[in-house]
Amino acid sequence: MTILYRVHHGLYVNLTNRCSCACTFCVRGLSDSVGEAGEPLAFPRADLRDLWLSKEPTAEEVIASLPDKNYNEVVFCGFGEPTEAWDTLTRVAHYVKETFGLPTRVNTNGLGSLICGRDIAPEFEGIIGTVSISLNAPDAKTYQKIVRSSFGEKSFEAVMDFAREVKCYAPNVVMTTVETTISHEDEERCRAICEKLGVRYRIRAWAG
Repeated sequence: MTILYRVHHGLYVNLTNRCSCACTFCVRGLSDSVGEAGEPLAFPRADLRDLWLSKEPTAEEVIASLPDKNYNEVVFCGFGEPTEAWDTLTRVAHYVKETFGLPTRVNTNGLGSLICGRDIAPEFEGIIGTVSISLNAPDAKTYQKIVRSSFGEKSFEAVMDFAREVKCYAPNVVMTTVETTISHEDEERCRAICEKLGVRYRIRAWAG
């Protein structure tokens, strides 16, 4: 199974298939692989790079798979929501920072505190440099229509709370929407939300 894969100069860590959302634009419904062809890392079929896991890797398995190479950053992002495997993520992130000193990033739906049943924002401190949060929409109703969170409409405010909190513990916080999924007017509303929260806004390309 594919635990690690490469996108440009980043080493991506695939921890879980689980996700609390079923986004209408999610690549999971369109493809069984992402990333780039080429050099195999810890997976046997680099030409396919299938990210659907037969089981969730342990922290020890991830650490044992890490290549001894110089990548620009280590990114926790796979076919599932990485905070679903939060304990594994934090153990691996600690190892990466202590052993390689590389920048670290988590790409998340921002619902980790609901998933874990506690405020996990303080646990980012010292181990995660960048947090990329999927904002996706400027209001709770539109958000739920697009994201289809298992936590319902309270999810939108939970994402707002998480962004507000995690910026106190991670140096770089960005919130994103996906191009073509909302109107330009709603993109500007999202930009205003990010300005109010004091985080960066980015419109990311759709991977379909």
